[in-house]
Amino acid sequence: MMKKEAPSSAWKLARYIFIVYSVGSLFFTLHHFYATHTSPKDNGSLYPRAGDEALLVQSNKVQHTYSSDRITWTNKEGIPESMSETYIMSKLFAESVSAHSPGQIKPYFYKAQSLVRQQDITLSTLVTRNRFPVLSRLATHYQGPISAALHVNEDDDKDVVLQELAELYRSNLDMHRFVDLHLIVDKHDRQFNMWRNVAKLFTRTDYLMMLDVDFHLCTDFRHRILNNPSLLAMLDTNHAFVVPAFEYIAQEDGLDSATFPTSKQELLAQVEKQQIDMFHRSWQNGHGATNYSHWYTASDVYPVTDYHFSYEPYIIFRKDGTPWCDERFTGYGGNKAACLYELHLSGMQFEILPDDFLIHQTHSYPESTRRKERQYNRKLYGNFREELCVRYAKRFIANGEWDTDRSSNLQKECNKIRSFRTSL
Repeated sequence: MMKKEAPSSAWKLARYIFIVYSVGSLFFTLHHFYATHTSPKDNGSLYPRAGDEALLVQSNKVQHTYSSDRITWTNKEGIPESMSETYIMSKLFAESVSAHSPGQIKPYFYKAQSLVRQQDITLSTLVTRNRFPVLSRLATHYQGPISAALHVNEDDDKDVVLQELAELYRSNLDMHRFVDLHLIVDKHDRQFNMWRNVAKLFTRTDYLMMLDVDFHLCTDFRHRILNNPSLLAMLDTNHAFVVPAFEYIAQEDGLDSATFPTSKQELLAQVEKQQIDMFHRSWQNGHGATNYSHWYTASDVYPVTDYHFSYEPYIIFRKDGTPWCDERFTGYGGNKAACLYELHLSGMQFEILPDDFLIHQTHSYPESTRRKERQYNRKLYGNFREELCVRYAKRFIANGEWDTDRSSNLQKECNKIRSFRTSL
């Protein structure tokens, strides 16, 4: 009897080992699939992310990094797919000078710690090394989400700049709390529209304000809009709000934002004393469409009725479904106006907020550089306007929107261009 039971015991042992092996193999396979086909979760780290170790800034705290080699998603059939981040960035910024090296764009190099509400207004801005203190003050003053694109030259000073950036985050808790910073490292200065697109792309809220970092926010437009359902409804139906911009006549008066007025009444008193005026009053085309004389007595939101293609106000608008800034514009002159012109032609209606305003904080301008770059961009902008008119006109016609309000801005503006009708 013992001899007959031995094979049976051996068979049971073999079957037990096989079951354990099968379960273990299944567990290992599932774990490997999950690790391979899901994106790393955001750990909320406030420290730099980087695929390039040279971009890491040493801190007195532990560094947390994650791989940015692949971007993974699940298609409608439920099958995981992925592409390299470098490849995707090369398409996103195909018209920029940096298109050949998109791997040098580092989204969320620093990521804000505060919880981001979807229904909020992010300040979308650009920053360079000499504006670090201004960005820090803006974070403390705004107390809300900021998406900032930082350009750093690929040169011997790069590591020094990144150390200064790390110190900026260490020295101000509000930078930690509110500022998503996206790093762009290359040898190409003043790609303003490409930088604007980076800041907008990685904005995490429904709405954004396209802002130059040198402007001080004198009033709380953010909560005025967010607490007003009718204003939010306007943003959701293809409207943008203009916040009027001002500048001190005596440049030294614009150095300390702590002395700036905080109410429309205080501002109007300074206007009456001829201490302050519209921003760049010598260039009426830049901000004249805001209609400042009307704003001084306005109590309700009012529309822009006399648009000019050089108009470049600071606007609040919905992120999704809106055009991007054309990245062919590099250097000074026409770059921001081109962004706004395309928004306007796309059908967006600009509306002026009656009680809110910004004031420019004085700083020096490299005028010799500006003159040369403006000459080039002036020629580019002329061709750009014609190209944009034809492109959007064909789109409106194809979509059956030519005879709707959506195309009214385009028809009014583009009919000012000679031979526009014959080009359709």
